Amino acid sequence: MMRKWISAAVAITVLMLVPGKSEAGLLPYQVSVTPDAGMYRFTYAIYLPTNSVLRPGDYFTIYNFDGFVPGTAVANGSVYSANWSFSSSNVGPTPIGVLPDDNPAIPNLTWTYNGPVINVGDDPTAVGMGNFWAISQYPDTTQSWFTASTGSTTAATDNNIIPTTVPVPTAPPPGVPEPATLLLAGIGFPLLAAFRRRKIVECEQQH
Repeated sequence: MMRKWISAAVAITVLMLVPGKSEAGLLPYQVSVTPDAGMYRFTYAIYLPTNSVLRPGDYFTIYNFDGFVPGTAVANGSVYSANWSFSSSNVGPTPIGVLPDDNPAIPNLTWTYNGPVINVGDDPTAVGMGNFWAISQYPDTTQSWFTASTGSTTAATDNNIIPTTVPVPTAPPPGVPEPATLLLAGIGFPLLAAFRRRKIVECEQQH
């Protein structure tokens, strides 16, 4: 069975290794892609780092999730999973002060937290929020953006942005004609052959 693991950005690793330094809100630290009933499940493992505070209404957004199959979004694997609600829109929501490349023709995935406040404080251990996944029609991947809005131990709102992995349509193999081209060829070739036969007959009659 195909299983692809995509590593998160090096910046995330640095944040995890430096206690007291990471004040960056929710972050995806691993993305996996697995086959699922003829389609593909993209799973994002999310954690809340040191000095972060998760409050009701805080959220994260994954941008440009191409091929999204409605009704397939799930949060699981954590005691906090039941406290998340899912929504999808083609634009945003985006925290103030960050500028992701948001294609209005492609769905974004957003999970919003609705549980009690989680205050990580100066604990050097990040808090795992579990796995958040959705199904796409496509197995191929490209880079897009992950943004989040949370609180911090300084009482300020912390809006962050970081690259992540999303599905992208599979490109057709080089040299394969489009269906419309094949249709025109199917119509045109017999007509061309008939025209050539007619010209040959006319030439024979003239001679």
